[in-house]
Amino acid sequence: MAESEAETPSTPGEFESKYFEFHGVRLPPFCRGKMEEIANFPVRPSDVWIVTYPKSGTSLLQEVVYLVSQGADPDEIGLMNIDEQLPVLEYPQPGLDIIKELTSPRLIKSHLPYRFLPSDLHNGDSKVIYMARNPKDLVVAYYQFHRSLRTMSYRGTFQEFCRRFMNDKLGYGSWFEHVQEFWEHRMDANVLFLKYEDMHRDLVRMVEQLARFLGVSCDKAQLEALTEHCHQLVDQCCNAEALPVGRGRVGLWKDIFTVSMNEKFDLVYKQKMGKCDLTFDFYL
Repeated sequence: MAESEAETPSTPGEFESKYFEFHGVRLPPFCRGKMEEIANFPVRPSDVWIVTYPKSGTSLLQEVVYLVSQGADPDEIGLMNIDEQLPVLEYPQPGLDIIKELTSPRLIKSHLPYRFLPSDLHNGDSKVIYMARNPKDLVVAYYQFHRSLRTMSYRGTFQEFCRRFMNDKLGYGSWFEHVQEFWEHRMDANVLFLKYEDMHRDLVRMVEQLARFLGVSCDKAQLEALTEHCHQLVDQCCNAEALPVGRGRVGLWKDIFTVSMNEKFDLVYKQKMGKCDLTFDFYL
């Protein structure tokens, strides 16, 4: 397999652990040695997969998906460890062997690019929900995340971190390639492509999309109740007092980007996304 050591980034903390490159994509160290097993991971028709680039609203999406698919109550979700219900495919815990043995229907998450996901998913053998987030808000949330985790303890500046993001030097590789690759598969029957900002702008429509995609039938009253429960989840997850700099809100980037940084980012964005018709809301 095409694994090779990547140069250890010069910034301290999270970057003390070496990434490795797999077919030209920089991945976290815990992915080492398991990419072939991931490619051959046995997928079931009843599986529901949630795939995102890190900090794209994964936690919020998983709760909404769980609520829609399981008919759970928001208060009940608040009392449970939702991460235990939705393991991440490539993470060390619980591990591939455990995930293989979970009872159906399984809800599984991953941050891997489309091309590295199990080959059975490419054949349409189960449902895949992908959510993309505007990259300016995402890079701010990703920076805060790196600074908050003791295992990463990133101490570089936001400008340095943003430069790494624009140059595809973070774990899981290029955001630009990640979203465009899934966008190219948005018409696949087993793929639902969502945008994080739409969860704030038109939650009713997103809940309808999810229910239809997951095969959940509901009448108007049930749909209204479901949407209200999802509104509660969005409010809980995006409460500015509960998160560093209100990490869940749209337009977060305006509080930290300088004019020159924004101009540079726009230039890189245009260069890397210019041929793609995927667009984002950068504020609501």
